[in-house]
Amino acid sequence: MNIESKQQELAELKRRIEQLEAELSPGGRASASATADWPPKDLYTAYYLMVGGMLGIIGAIVSLMVNFVGAPAAGKSPAELVKVYLTFPFGERALDLSAENGSLILVFGICLYIATGMLIGIPIYYGMVRMCGKDAPLGKRMIWGSIFSLLVWVVAFYGVLSWLQPLLFNGNWVTDPAVLPPWVAAGTHLVFGWTLALLYPWGQFTPYQPASAQQPSGN
Repeated sequence: MNIESKQQELAELKRRIEQLEAELSPGGRASASATADWPPKDLYTAYYLMVGGMLGIIGAIVSLMVNFVGAPAAGKSPAELVKVYLTFPFGERALDLSAENGSLILVFGICLYIATGMLIGIPIYYGMVRMCGKDAPLGKRMIWGSIFSLLVWVVAFYGVLSWLQPLLFNGNWVTDPAVLPPWVAAGTHLVFGWTLALLYPWGQFTPYQPASAQQPSGN
C-alpha cells in the first residue's frame, strides 16, 4: 500500500469517526434514524405521485395532438375536443368558439385539458407502478395503461360528469354521443394511457448512491 492510499484511508477513517461522533450526539441520533430510512425500502409513494402528474402532462399533450390531427379527417374542427371540454365551465356557448371569436378562451381550454391530464396521470401511473413493478415489459405496461385509462374515462364521464354537468349547466355535452362520440373519448384516454406506458421507465425511482458506497476501498 503506497503513501497516497494510506492517506486516503486515513481521511476516510477520520470522516467515519466524525460521522460516528455526530450520530452519538442527541441531534445526531435523530438524523441517523432518518438516514437509515433512505432510500425507501417499499414503494416510494410521494415520488410516483409526482412523476404521474408530470408524465400526465406529456400524455395530455400527445393525446391532444392526436385529436388535432385526426379531427379534420372526421369532418370536425381541430379544436373540437377542447371546445367540448370548455362546455363544463362555459356551457353550450363553448361549442361556437373559433379562432376568430374566442382564441384566448381556446388557449385556456388547452391549459385546462393539460391540467386535467396532470391530475388523472397521478392515479393512472401510480396504479401502473403497483401492478407492473420496476422492469415490466412494454406489453404488460400497455395493457395496464389501457385498463386504468379506460377506468378513469368511465368513472369521470359516466360516474361524475353525466350528472354534474346537467346539474350545473343544464346540459350534458361531454357525455352526449352527438357532441363527443364515446369512441373518440375512449380513444383519447387510450392514447393517454399508452403514452404513460411508453414513458413508464423514465419515471422509475433510482436512489442516489454516494461515490464512497460504489467504490471499494483500496488495499
